[in-house]
Amino acid sequence: MGVLITGVQENSPAGKAGIVSGSQLVSVNRHPVEDVLDYRFYTMERKLKLVVLLSDGAKKVFRIRKEEEEDLGLEFESYLMSKQTGCKNKCIFCFIDQLPKGMRETLYFKDDDERLSFLFGNYITLTNLDEEQIDRIIKMRISPVNISVHTMNPELRVKMMKNPSAGKVLSYLPRLAEAGIFMNVQLVLCPGWNDGEELVRSLQELSAYFPQIQSIACVPVGLTRFRDGLERLEPYREETAGAVIDTIERFSAEFLAQYGERMVYPADEFFLIAKRPIPNASYYGEFTQLENGVGMCALLRQEFMDALKERAGDEVSRRKVIATSVAAYPLLCDLVDEAKKKWHNLNCKIVPVSNRFFGEKITVAGLVIGQDLSAALKEAAAEGESVLFPSNMLRAEQDVFLDDMTPGQIEQELNVRMIPVKNDGWELLGRLLEV
Repeated sequence: MGVLITGVQENSPAGKAGIVSGSQLVSVNRHPVEDVLDYRFYTMERKLKLVVLLSDGAKKVFRIRKEEEEDLGLEFESYLMSKQTGCKNKCIFCFIDQLPKGMRETLYFKDDDERLSFLFGNYITLTNLDEEQIDRIIKMRISPVNISVHTMNPELRVKMMKNPSAGKVLSYLPRLAEAGIFMNVQLVLCPGWNDGEELVRSLQELSAYFPQIQSIACVPVGLTRFRDGLERLEPYREETAGAVIDTIERFSAEFLAQYGERMVYPADEFFLIAKRPIPNASYYGEFTQLENGVGMCALLRQEFMDALKERAGDEVSRRKVIATSVAAYPLLCDLVDEAKKKWHNLNCKIVPVSNRFFGEKITVAGLVIGQDLSAALKEAAAEGESVLFPSNMLRAEQDVFLDDMTPGQIEQELNVRMIPVKNDGWELLGRLLEV
């Protein structure tokens, strides 16, 4: 069979060759094309031989010359060109299992697709992969791969992920490492399960794969109030979070001395829960685990302070409101205080938004819903004011919150101007100083 072509870009190599939409791409240079990775990998070359199944059922060969890495110009039904792979696990800490009913359908899909790991940085558990798929990753040099390991104890991994193959697929790690594939790893830690001595074991075993394993992020389990019928788990508290940091710090110091890199990092949440200061930006190296909440606070602070040095001190700002998560509230207060030292007339109110929907144990910005944000602003924002809020409260398209409420609805309801701001210190200061 083949992959349905839904469009051909005008003046593209495929368009000039005469390929039309409605036909199916069967192979490229004798390699079958089944998904986006096949397509992108096999169309890199300058000389291509495409076998296309026409709408009338006939097969036709197209020979195309193009620049190396130039896009061929074909469009398909979906980005992946095949069905997205869902997760087969029932992890005891799965956040999606902790969602209430009635939210938008896409929120309930559990992704575990190796193609999205390479293309967009998603994390995979390896339980969907077989030997043939591992061979393809190695052949195509798909690197880096982001992997949710959680524990290097095979029996414990099976127990935590409730998948009988969860332990044996850990054997893929040395295969990928030996083939030169780079990996980033995350461990979602649950108190009493995979921290303590189990964390020590995991860090010891994972460190053996350096430099192929580039980084290890340790993230605390997130627990909502919707856990009826699920495994009983405890949240991290000041003492237990501090113990995790101490273990990680011991290993990171050893890795730094041995390899010149820390390799393993606690998520910012661990420092906040343990009531310990966030390290400086230099602690995080290349920020390889930024999307996992590792180093976000340090980077925001560093960028904001750099921006303070660059900006002239004569701007005049009208009153602003910053709505932020409970976790980020102390940092935002510190940053605004620094700005006030230079702009004495800066008038800014910072509003921490409690997560009434998921429960107050959830303190990060990405899980704040529109209704909770609106409720917090009703008590803090005056009509006509500008409200700055983290853009990661919105989905990727930047149009709706998790509860499908829009920034426009809050603007209408409260008569304020809602301004999403990226996790970027330069942008934050610029928005603060806008007239």
